[in-house]
Amino acid sequence: MSLDSLLSKLNDKSAVIGIVGLGYVGLPLLLRYVEAGYRVLGLDIDPDKPGKLHRGETYIKHIPAAAIAAARHGFEATTDFARAREADALILCVPTPLDDHREPDLSFVLGTTDSLVPHLRPGQVVSLESTTYPGTTDEELLPRVESTGLKVGRDIALVFSPEREDPGNPDFTTRTIPKVVGGVTPACLEVGRALYGQVIDRVVPVSSTRAAEMTKLLENIHRAVNIGLVNEMKIVADRMAIDIHEVIRAAATKPFGFVPYWPGPGLGGHCIPIDPFYLTWKAREYGINTRFIELAGEVNSHMPHWVVGKVADALNEHRKSVKGSRILVLGIAYKKNIDDMRESPAVELMAQLRDKGALIDYADPFVPTFPKMRAHRFDLASVPVTAETLAAYDCVLVATDHDVFDYELIRRHAQLIVDTRGVYLEPAANVVKA
Repeated sequence: MSLDSLLSKLNDKSAVIGIVGLGYVGLPLLLRYVEAGYRVLGLDIDPDKPGKLHRGETYIKHIPAAAIAAARHGFEATTDFARAREADALILCVPTPLDDHREPDLSFVLGTTDSLVPHLRPGQVVSLESTTYPGTTDEELLPRVESTGLKVGRDIALVFSPEREDPGNPDFTTRTIPKVVGGVTPACLEVGRALYGQVIDRVVPVSSTRAAEMTKLLENIHRAVNIGLVNEMKIVADRMAIDIHEVIRAAATKPFGFVPYWPGPGLGGHCIPIDPFYLTWKAREYGINTRFIELAGEVNSHMPHWVVGKVADALNEHRKSVKGSRILVLGIAYKKNIDDMRESPAVELMAQLRDKGALIDYADPFVPTFPKMRAHRFDLASVPVTAETLAAYDCVLVATDHDVFDYELIRRHAQLIVDTRGVYLEPAANVVKA
């Protein structure tokens, strides 16, 4: 089948859309394609996910089971990658973490691509959505796809379109977030625009896959650098006995020239703590030292240490040491109102405080039991937030500001609160800002 035929199938919605990786990015995309009227094939290496999806169950807190149940007749999920041949489009939504040396780990992307290559055929489009350094699609995916004898731009299309999911954000959906697309060739770009044009309100074409890859990195580096700035300002303001949150709120009243960013206990999530290092690593190939980006990373990665120091100082004021103190960490997801634990700074806080001898518990209704993680291990379950439990702890550390917490109850009954999120606007005798 030619790319012209593929274009027709994408435009009349007779194409089968394959979503590879059914996590925080892939599952919303699967649901959106079903909603738009496509037949969807979901592929994942996790043997539990297909069964749950077919039963209409969810495994991601902010995606309701009702949405999955409503879409059940429009998709099929499987772990059999040989079925990739049935799909006209293959959209890769797999992780791109950092390795132990803080360098890009493309093992998921390349392993997934290698699993798909034997099943590629003419008339397909392969789209990579995983965040990565500029050149990945050209340098890594293109030769793998063409090793089949298929010619990219003639027999098969290859595009890069970075995911822009913001889990738990009710103001933006998969459909309403504009979609950047770059193709290896002009024909690939045309197919990419057709692939996303029926399901996303606005598709933004760029000149190449490298431009699309760089776009995603710029978006997240922009946030990382600005968060690094306010985190550094927080430390300066703290030394001057100024509430940085009050200052940011006041500055945000300026109707031009200022965008508010908020400090916290560190960076979390699958993008902002990781993506800048993809560019700094690739830039070294061109003899460029990205000092500005690396400085922001240094400031942000230091935040958990700074917060632990604030906890130690606050306990010291109460004639207590960190060692032996009972500390309740409020919220352990990487941001509020979701269950996503990836790169959560709250977990780093828990680990550092435990290493100093503190007795750690946590409360997070979105994370009932502490999950298995590569870097940290805690055999804990979420404790209830009641007047009695709060009073039993030497310190309550607000790490993630979920809306479900009763912050007035916490203020009334906690002996000591260390607030890393600025939830307490008014000064209180038992509240320390961090």
